[in-house]
Amino acid sequence: MTPGQRRYRVVHRATSTYPEPVTSSYGRALLLPRDGAGQNVHHSVLHVVPGAADRAEHLDVAGNRATYFHITAPHTVLEVRAESVVSVTRRPLQVERVPQLAWERVAAAVRTMRATGQGPHGEGAAAMLGVVDASLPSAQADPGGGGVLAYALPSFPPGLPLVTVLADLAARLRSDASAPTPPGALALPGLPALPASPAGRGVGAPELAHLMCACLRAMGLAARYVSGYRRPSSGDERTGGQGPRGAPGAAGAAGADATHAWTAVWLPGAGWLHIDPAHEQFADDGYVVLAWGRDARDVSPLRGVVFTPGEGSTLTIDVTLEPVSDASEGTGAPRAGEHR
Repeated sequence: MTPGQRRYRVVHRATSTYPEPVTSSYGRALLLPRDGAGQNVHHSVLHVVPGAADRAEHLDVAGNRATYFHITAPHTVLEVRAESVVSVTRRPLQVERVPQLAWERVAAAVRTMRATGQGPHGEGAAAMLGVVDASLPSAQADPGGGGVLAYALPSFPPGLPLVTVLADLAARLRSDASAPTPPGALALPGLPALPASPAGRGVGAPELAHLMCACLRAMGLAARYVSGYRRPSSGDERTGGQGPRGAPGAAGAAGADATHAWTAVWLPGAGWLHIDPAHEQFADDGYVVLAWGRDARDVSPLRGVVFTPGEGSTLTIDVTLEPVSDASEGTGAPRAGEHR
């Protein structure tokens, strides 16, 4: 393994069980990790059982790896399983080495790109489209929602560097979300009711990522919702996506502890800064990026349509994220883009 990188094996299994036979099933999976953004996909394979009569893979508008499939064999159980080996070279962010641009200047650059199609550093069409798209409202991260702007403003004093703004906003979100909540919802403005965790210790990472995106967009910035996996720290509280800041990674993760969501924000001259409000930290080599979009609806791991006389279904998700060495990978794994 190359010094300065971590290598992981990720297995994500989604099993749907139906009360009556399904005669036809159409699905779209976003379960194969992205290349780039500080990571390299060595192997990835997507299994669909029963086998699909037709399937195709392509990159969606955001560059995510989408797989479509059509199953015609009658079935009562559908299993979609992704297996990947990914190296992550993303180092902890050195704040002093990031361009110290005031957040107002970054917001002005976003406005210029939206108005003229020209970026401050000669960004190409694809890069500009990504920035503009991430600055627009979405169903689950709407900057126009009641109270979003009011909640965001205390973290945006005039002239403060964007990187400092991000750290302050993430800290506020984590602190507020960690407070005990009454049954129902987190008492933060802006989005539809945010459900409390089963233990009543706040809300999960997806809700915080959505709210952070909404706050940043309300201030004229470009923010993406990022889905993926996180290697939990040894002292993480395993409820509600909360955990301590900056602790070393544990040996591995399984189940819901491995799945995660966070936010990426565009900074001219530095690209996209990934920050995790659920853990109040910038993403490092403990994070594996799966997909990104404007909100969770854009990056749903699995969605589809089934034809069956029965009503209802049961979905079970099982995820494993474990460190691996070069020697333990094996030689027979398919390469990135190959599927079965």
